[in-house]
Amino acid sequence: MDKTWWKHSVGYQIYPRSFYDSNGDGVGDLKGIITKLDYIKDLGVNLIWIGPFYKSPMDDNGYDVSDFYDVDPLFGTLDDAKNLIAEAHQRGIKIILDLVLNHTSDEHPWFMESRSSLKNPKRDFYIWQDGKKDAHGKLHPPTNWGSFFEGSAWNLDPFTNQYYMKIFSDKMPDLNWASPALREEMFKMASWWLDQGVDGFRVDAIAHLARDLTFTDSTMPLNQYHVAPDWGKFSNRDELYDYLKEFNEKVLSHYDCMSVGEVGGGASVDAGVKYAGYDANIFNMVFNFDTCWQNNIFSNDELKDEDIKINVLNMKLTFDKWIQGMKGKGWMPHYWLNHDHPRVMSQYGDPIHHHKASGSMLGTILLTLPGTPFIYNGEEIGMTNVDYTSIDDFTDIWVKNYAKQAIKHMSKDQILSHLRRTSRNNARTPMQWDDSAYAGFSTHLPHQKMVSNYPLINVKRQLTEEDSILNAYKTLIRLRLQSHYSETLIFGDFELIHPKDPNVFAYMRSDEQMKLMIVCNFSKEVQEFVLPLAYKHVVYSNSKNAHTHKTLHLQPYEALILEAK
Repeated sequence: MDKTWWKHSVGYQIYPRSFYDSNGDGVGDLKGIITKLDYIKDLGVNLIWIGPFYKSPMDDNGYDVSDFYDVDPLFGTLDDAKNLIAEAHQRGIKIILDLVLNHTSDEHPWFMESRSSLKNPKRDFYIWQDGKKDAHGKLHPPTNWGSFFEGSAWNLDPFTNQYYMKIFSDKMPDLNWASPALREEMFKMASWWLDQGVDGFRVDAIAHLARDLTFTDSTMPLNQYHVAPDWGKFSNRDELYDYLKEFNEKVLSHYDCMSVGEVGGGASVDAGVKYAGYDANIFNMVFNFDTCWQNNIFSNDELKDEDIKINVLNMKLTFDKWIQGMKGKGWMPHYWLNHDHPRVMSQYGDPIHHHKASGSMLGTILLTLPGTPFIYNGEEIGMTNVDYTSIDDFTDIWVKNYAKQAIKHMSKDQILSHLRRTSRNNARTPMQWDDSAYAGFSTHLPHQKMVSNYPLINVKRQLTEEDSILNAYKTLIRLRLQSHYSETLIFGDFELIHPKDPNVFAYMRSDEQMKLMIVCNFSKEVQEFVLPLAYKHVVYSNSKNAHTHKTLHLQPYEALILEAK
């Protein structure tokens, strides 16, 4: 039996500023996480991924790091971080940190040195280029490349009149991984955190560490921001794998640690194998976004809510593509969302009419797939997207950039509707602990507006409800990690059942010991579904609906785990 610890784990992502506020300033902190470790242990989770808490000006919620070796006072102290690691370990919980390798804050000492002169020793820690002058002498960015945060991937710096590259915010200049000196500094920093006792890293935005260093314009059509959204200019390029292999060789290979890279959307399964194949010597696994985009919310900014449709068929095929493509070649993580995505309850569930059923159905799929599942904080109680009534309620830097451009061709109501469906703020609202003021998250007005449904959707309430989403997650985690079915659920083969059914997501998990059929109705209507095999008994059900034959009549969002005869 494979005893690798991260294969026998269920992960839980914590967005620290929104998890629990221990000191009443409206912002979650490290002591708040320590306070809630018993809750996490009771959930059954044995691995926590914590978002960045490094020192930061907080232009992008901590992903703009100004000091990798210190904790931002907003979250506590370095001693708090060390105590958190120790307290988690005492409870049998591993800790992995968000590691930001692509960029720093523009307030990081390296960047302040780099921008000071063309000849500074740290000049090549970042990516600098001269601009281009047009026929009228006006200066333009070096290339027509677009950034992920709208607008150009370049920003003009007044100190030397050169442009620095920044594929995210203007305040997050990209690091130049072609510089050996820069790479050594990053390796030293990562090793230091592992020496403090962390058990590994989720490595942020790793697909972008290598760029097209010819700095030639893209031939793609320009978008409404007059830039080319040609992510291939700085995503999944060949040189990247050399940088990451060096990172593994000089850092990861020296520790019993776990590593999961974020490759984002658009990466192929072959790229996944190159990043996380057993022979790749880079990462243990990689996150891709493919299963997060299985409806049409991003297809047209001006869609109405009633136009949103889930493509269950494509979702099944996407999971299958990755699982079969990685089979025997590498390990897979699975998740419904992270801090950059809408809430899965609002994305794929039915928060109004079938909250409990759809929430537990989504948990059933997540926790019965092969690989290592990750739950995002609040997912286990079915937290929903925001119900904000003003664009000003949104705090995300991406929203501010988007709204500034979108107002040129959309109404405020259209923008608001789109943001309620797609904004990163959806996943970043405060955790809903109880029905008291501010949902028990804080005694102070929180840093971000609450979702108004917290009196009905909260941890305290669901702990007392036998059929709650929270208790469903507890049951499913126990089945995965501490039951007769664990080996099959973690390591067993995966095969879709009736893959062309447009409403039911069903699959077989099997090994030499047993066959399990997982059947999930992904719709608001009763669905008839014929099992390929008879079953011995029901291992798990989120419904009181009784079944006695191979032909099932599934209630809306019903989920079943059946052991086949």
